[in-house]
Amino acid sequence: MITPAATTTLTTGQAAARLTEFTVVDVRSPGEYTGGHLPGAHNVPLERLDEAADALTAAAARGPLLLVCASGNRSAKGCARLAARNVAAATLDGGTNAWAAAGHPVERPAGARTPWPMDRQVRLAAGTLVAAGFAAGRFWRPAHWLSGAIGAGLVFSGVTNTCGMAAVLARLPHNRPTGEVASFEETLARLAA
Repeated sequence: MITPAATTTLTTGQAAARLTEFTVVDVRSPGEYTGGHLPGAHNVPLERLDEAADALTAAAARGPLLLVCASGNRSAKGCARLAARNVAAATLDGGTNAWAAAGHPVERPAGARTPWPMDRQVRLAAGTLVAAGFAAGRFWRPAHWLSGAIGAGLVFSGVTNTCGMAAVLARLPHNRPTGEVASFEETLARLAA
């Protein structure tokens, strides 16, 4: 039986001091990635991590991996998934938000725009749907079910630490990358080389 690899959580100061040692992998959506990422980071969205497992294993064989996201939640999930494959990876405490707040540099592709952070998009969408269900329910009683369904989805999201709404929102046009960004296939080739 293979023992899962250990996961390490680094502060922004620790990560900054050792950044050149790491292969940095940003597990956010491509749109979030183009909004600003750690220098030299490769974009492998969390939902495509299993597709990238071989390339990430090859990269980890050459040196340590640092997984990052906006706040540290998704990168911690990514580290756990890699650990189950016996691939060690560190995660950045507080993610790119903490990195930028600490004054460390972020890269943006030329011509890229910065979309709202995914958690803010989810709060806006959920709040809008709940308010719409409530308002419409005053005129057509079954519309209250919309508010109930969104509430149930948020409870499920909290219990399972997943977010279906974020997965849907990530596919919207305003969350697609802008500017010059490597394709997923190019990213895998760079990680495997």
